[in-house]
Amino acid sequence: MITNFKSVAVFCGSKMGNNPLFMQHAKELGKLLAQHNITMIYGGGKVGIMGAIADEMMQNNGTVIGVIPELLVEWEQQHTGITKSHVVKDMHIRKKMMYELSDAAIILPGGYGTMDEMFEVTTWNNLKIHEKKLIILNTAGFYNHLVAHIKTMSEQGFLYDDWEKRIIVVDNPQVIFSF
Repeated sequence: MITNFKSVAVFCGSKMGNNPLFMQHAKELGKLLAQHNITMIYGGGKVGIMGAIADEMMQNNGTVIGVIPELLVEWEQQHTGITKSHVVKDMHIRKKMMYELSDAAIILPGGYGTMDEMFEVTTWNNLKIHEKKLIILNTAGFYNHLVAHIKTMSEQGFLYDDWEKRIIVVDNPQVIFSF
């Protein structure tokens, strides 16, 4: 499935997190995306998991397109060693451009911004604004509580369709390339 895509948006943390497996999985994913010639569209940052996956993609001759808002450029967070960068006015334009440039989205561990991006792409799918696959890389069970809550939303009648048709949950990067 994912190997049929030309590009994927990757949403992840601008921090490294406390578990070394987060960085390991980010690097593995970057290497696999590069090996499969899948362009990575991401937030354009040079720090945290975000920077690690971009660096791994570039070290493996991958194509990386960053979309970064002016505010983060001013904070000197922009990755200058990637294939191409788009500097945009704000976070809303960033997300919209990332969605438009990608065929699917992969969610790695992250904070508020990652959750915002994940739920917006899921909402847009639900509203039929687009039909992009959403894959959660649930490294070390990072998203177990979130997945449990999504199941609760479904069981309690707050979702319009089967969430598992929209969101695929995997526990390691290799699984992403096996279906």
